[in-house]
Order: sequence, then structure tokens, then C-alpha cells
Amino acid sequence: MKSENIALFDLDGTLADFDEAMFRDLKNIAAPGEENIDPWDKTKPWMRKRLLLVMRQPGWWKNLKPINSGFHVLNELLKLDFEVHVLTKGPSASSIAWAEKVEWCHKHLPPEVKITLTEDKGLVYGKVLVDDWPNYIERWLKWRPRGLVIMPDRPYNKDFEHPNVLRFIDYNDIMTFRMQMDIIRNSLRNVLKRESGQELKIL
Repeated sequence: MKSENIALFDLDGTLADFDEAMFRDLKNIAAPGEENIDPWDKTKPWMRKRLLLVMRQPGWWKNLKPINSGFHVLNELLKLDFEVHVLTKGPSASSIAWAEKVEWCHKHLPPEVKITLTEDKGLVYGKVLVDDWPNYIERWLKWRPRGLVIMPDRPYNKDFEHPNVLRFIDYNDIMTFRMQMDIIRNSLRNVLKRESGQELKIL
């Protein structure tokens, strides 16, 4: 049944370019001479306040640019007849984000892609998760030890490793990119063919 073959797809940093917009807007409000702006720098408590200031701007979420490489993976899932759900966390500190994330999905995604907003991704069922954030991946795998994770390669997840995680790199070289997509495609086919209780196999 198609409804059993559910693939969960993150939005920010995977389909929508959160980083490009955030770094752009943080740079616009940076102090003169301020360098090395990092929105996730926990040693600078004021950075969190700036991040919230940016995210609370009306229209900010719905105007994020699409990430082409994420759509390549999304299209593979749809071709293989997975039931795809965008699975995105609704920020508790930015209520406007909840509505604008839905608007973004309606604008950029095909109508068969469903939308799930949650505060805990680990509770949502799926056979496949596409996500860039290690904490969310670990939480999800805790309850789905045979699940497949496809993780877009980002600077903040470069040290994260897990046997269930297939890293996805946005290669500029077309041949290398196609080889990587073949690996993803074959691994997804194995997920579809796998019997209940059978171990995950990543090619």
C-alpha cells in the first residue's frame, strides 16, 4: 500500500534556503566591522535575539528560495510512488512561521505532497526521512532504527555520522551528481522492497 511507504521531507535547509536568507538579513543588521556572523553561535546570546527578529518579519518564511538539489531528491521519491509529507517544525517563538511555511509549500510543491507541522519530528511515522539537522535525525531514528535518512551536506552537520544516514552532497560535476542520485535511487528501492523487520541496506 502506498500509504505505508511514507517519506518525510524537511523544509528549512532542505527544500527552502533558510541559511541564505538568514545570513543575508543578519549581515544587514550587523554592527560596523562585525564579522563571522553565525546564527547558531551559543556564546553570543544577542545572536538569538537577532535571529528571532529576522524570523518574525512578515513574509520572510514564504519568500525563502527553493533549493534545487532538494527538489532532485523529492522528485525521485515521487517517481518511486512514495507518499511524501513535508515534515517541518513550527517555531514556538515565531507563530507567523507556521502559516507562511504552509504558503511556501502550496506555492512550490506539487499538490500530492502533504504537509505536517509538528513540535516533535520523532513522533511522526515514515520509512524515509530527508533532513539536515542532526538533533532531529537522532530523535527520529531513536524510534525508527531501520529507517533511512538522506541528509543534505551542510557545514553544521559535517561531523555527523550514522549507519542509517546517506549524505547528499550538491556536486557541481554532473557525472558525480548522477552517480550520487543512482545510489539514493537504489537505496530507496531497497526500502520499498524490504520485508517487515528486515535490516536497512544502503548501497
